[in-house]
Amino acid sequence: MHEVAETSHRTSHLGTLRTRAAVRSEVRVPLSFGPGPQLDARVMTFDGLADGKEHLALELGVRPADGVPLVRLHSECLTGDVFGSARCDCGPQLHEALRMIDGVGGVLLYLRQEGRGIGLYNKLDAYRLQDDGLDTYEANRALGLGDDLRDYTAAAQMLRTLGITEVDLLTNNPDKSGQLTRHGIAVRSTVRTGVFANPHNISYLTAKADKTLHTISLKEMIA
Repeated sequence: MHEVAETSHRTSHLGTLRTRAAVRSEVRVPLSFGPGPQLDARVMTFDGLADGKEHLALELGVRPADGVPLVRLHSECLTGDVFGSARCDCGPQLHEALRMIDGVGGVLLYLRQEGRGIGLYNKLDAYRLQDDGLDTYEANRALGLGDDLRDYTAAAQMLRTLGITEVDLLTNNPDKSGQLTRHGIAVRSTVRTGVFANPHNISYLTAKADKTLHTISLKEMIA
């Protein structure tokens, strides 16, 4: 039953893809995290996004001469991005992506889709179930939620608003590439993120590789 509900959710915004979005504001923000030089990001907010959420675009570096930027769709993870939780790989992926994009020119879309779209409280409830032996997807289902409720309609709108219709996509998740393609954003290539495994997230990463075909090397995790 949850699969039907999940499909319905993820197609609910398709009819609004043609809705015109616009940049609401932009501001320069210096970014400083971990070792390495400070980064300079142009942070943009938007009006008219399909889901009405407060997503952000961070443009870094110089747009490549061929016009095809490196793009990362990064879903918000308060526990990983802010508190450095080791139960996922979100924080390290975010920092890696910002530095990679700054080096070659591109955009990171910071999408307010906590917990693969289930929200912060539900994600923490799912953590408790994972402590009892369920994997990340089984825990969602036990809560009556879909495996992944994220919809990237707004992300496609944001890219179009920035004049981007073709990307090199930084991701291990084939669903991101598939959804962008269906929304008319050409994915020239996909660039894998690093493998940030630790004793606390190894089962989480294994489930993503086995069940949703994330391009994560299990050999790298074991190593």
